[in-house]
This record gives sequence, structure tokens and C-alpha cells, in this order.
Amino acid sequence: MGGADGQPDFVLSDDALAGVGTRPFGIYVHVPFCATRCGYCDFNTYTAGELGTSASPQSWLEGLRRELDAGARMLGSAGGAVPAAQTVFVGGGTPSLLGGDGLADVLGAVRDSFGLAPGAEVTTESNPESTSPEFFGRIRDAGYTRVSLGMQSAAAHVLAVLDRTHTPGRAAAAALEARAAGFEHVNLDMIYGTPGERDEDLDATLAAVLSAGVDHVSAYALIVEDGTALARRVRRGELPAPDDDVLASRYERIDATLAGAGLGWYEVSNWAADGGVAVDGDTAACRHNLGYWDGGDWWGAGPGAHSHVGGVRWWNVKHPARYADQLASGRLPVGGSEVLTAEDRHTERVMLALRLRSGLPASDLRPSELAAAEQVVADGLLSRAGDRLVLTDRGRLLADGVIRDILS
Repeated sequence: MGGADGQPDFVLSDDALAGVGTRPFGIYVHVPFCATRCGYCDFNTYTAGELGTSASPQSWLEGLRRELDAGARMLGSAGGAVPAAQTVFVGGGTPSLLGGDGLADVLGAVRDSFGLAPGAEVTTESNPESTSPEFFGRIRDAGYTRVSLGMQSAAAHVLAVLDRTHTPGRAAAAALEARAAGFEHVNLDMIYGTPGERDEDLDATLAAVLSAGVDHVSAYALIVEDGTALARRVRRGELPAPDDDVLASRYERIDATLAGAGLGWYEVSNWAADGGVAVDGDTAACRHNLGYWDGGDWWGAGPGAHSHVGGVRWWNVKHPARYADQLASGRLPVGGSEVLTAEDRHTERVMLALRLRSGLPASDLRPSELAAAEQVVADGLLSRAGDRLVLTDRGRLLADGVIRDILS
């Protein structure tokens, strides 16, 4: 793409392009639209009232097509074939606000630019209140293979604190509708540790998850992010901050319940029916996220989306209007970039691999780091599985501290 305003275009070096297609490659599409803003959310999202007439789903889709086309040209510019997407993940925001036809158009834009590899995993996030049996049928026909639903909780008062608008039973019902539409892979997202959540509320949420028969669960401790409505309520003393001991107890409760139902952890916050172990190339684990954790390449399209190719990371401008305007003027909407140093890559490798059940090869560590890891093993937070270092059950509760100890 050529710049229309005299500013230099974003380009990838030959070094970054070398090896494209030999590493895992995925496409992330960011949908920035939400009907309402959840009090805990600090993602790059906008309601219709916030955008006014400055941007629309149509202008966003036009920009998305332009960005994906430019990305395919860039990644194929080193003389190799354009890498087909092995995974696609449509996130947000609320992708389901686009409707089944809108999400079909999104996947069509990916097909027209990069194409899909055989057996590609294609996921969309969806909010339960903006789905229906017809919606799931339409996106399944369009080629989506996986659905991730934002459940958060089955307790009405917990949903109210989080400013979620769906009814307590809607998420599990939506998961059943997705399965009836032919989706083998369905995820439910949970948030635990919300102020006011009781053990019985968590148990009700887990019971609802298991009743839906999903093959994947993501469970995240509530984090009070600066700048959110929830943070302001905590700062004013209206709500207590999450308690670390309570969060640890809830995590153990979640893990025990899911493990008892045949869902094994494969990443600290993620459980799958097959424990993340692929069979004949398929797995209940999220292959797109595994691409992130395994150091793969991905093109992030949409306002505020982040990308990584060959050790270069970049991110798009955040506002949908500016995003669409820059693409309409012939420029990629890149807001900033960085080249990862060897030290950066090493640090990220340790941080990400240690969160996985597959663990980190001890040979990847430097001598001082290996000595620190041996002490963590002695403390019972890591175990040895052949040459690999794997978090113990207790180690998962303290994963961030384990990683800091090894890298310090």
C-alpha cells in the first residue's frame, strides 16, 4: 500500500518474512462493537452511542477487507506463497452483533485474501444474548468450526456486578444450540472472584457449564483494570477488591470439578475434553491460542489488533473511524511496532511455555535460570517430566511468581 499523506508505510524486513509459512500461522479479527460496556472490560470496544456516525460495521468491514488483502500481499512479497490461515479467531467486542451474515462476510474476506488451510480451525466469540439457533446454523454453514461464549457466571447478582446483560441460563442454552447446529467444539468463558460471588454461586456456574456438554472451558480470575467502571467502584469503596486467597480457593474448586468431569487443563486458565492432546490433527484445545503460546505468526486485523511475524510485533490504531480512514487512503493502519530482541524472545518463550501443561524444555534455560528452576522444583511448584519442566497443581496457583523467580 502506498501512503497518501507522505508518511512512510509499515514494512516487514526480509529477516521477518523469512520462514513465513513454516511456523504456525493464524488470523485474528477484532470486532470493536458492543451493545453495552461491561464494567470490568478494558478491551478496545465502542457502543453505537460512542461512535455516532464516525464509523459503522460496514466501514469497518470495508477496511478489514483492505487490510487483509494488503497483509496477504506483504506476507507473500518475499517470493513465497501467501500463507493460508491454519486458524482464524474473530474476537471483540461482540462479534455476534454482526449477525450470521456479517460473520459469514468476515470469513469470506479471510478466504479471499489469505485462504484457509485444510482443516482450519475457525472460531468466533459470541455473547449469549445476541445468538439464536438460526445464528449458529448460519455461521456453521459459513465455515466456522468453533464457538466461544461469554458466560462469566450463572448467578444473577454476579452478572449484575459485571454489567452483563444476559440472563443466568442463557449461556448454557446457547451452548446447547451451538452443539445442535453441528459445532463439535464449544467453549464457555467463566470469570471467578467477582465481589459478592459465593462458593454456591461458583458451584451453580460449574453445574451449568457441565450441563451444556461443552468440550472446552476458560476460567479467568477477575482483574480490576485501571480506567474501568469496576475499578472506580472499588476505589470508591462500593465493592471490595478481589481477595487472593479466595481466588486461589476458587481456582482449585474449578480445576477439581472440571477434572472430575473429564476436562483436563492444558494451559493455566484453560481446560479441554482431551487435555489439549491432538488426535488425527484435531483437538478440543483452542489451536489459535496455542499458536500464540507456541511462538507462531499471526496477522491481527481490525482496530487495535496486534500482530506478530518473525519476531516483529505491531499494533493497529484503535479508533474504528481512523482505522477505516487510513486504509481508505492506501495505508496500513499501524499505530506502532517493535522488533523483539533475542532477550525478548527468550523471556516470552519461558513465560508462555511454562503456562502450558506440555511445559518448557529445561535445555531452553540458561545455567542461572536452570539453577533457579531446580530450587522451584525443590519447593514443589515445578515437576520434571523427562527434560521438561511442568507446573504442579500448587505451582499453577503461583505461576507468575514461578516465572519471575526463574527469569530474575
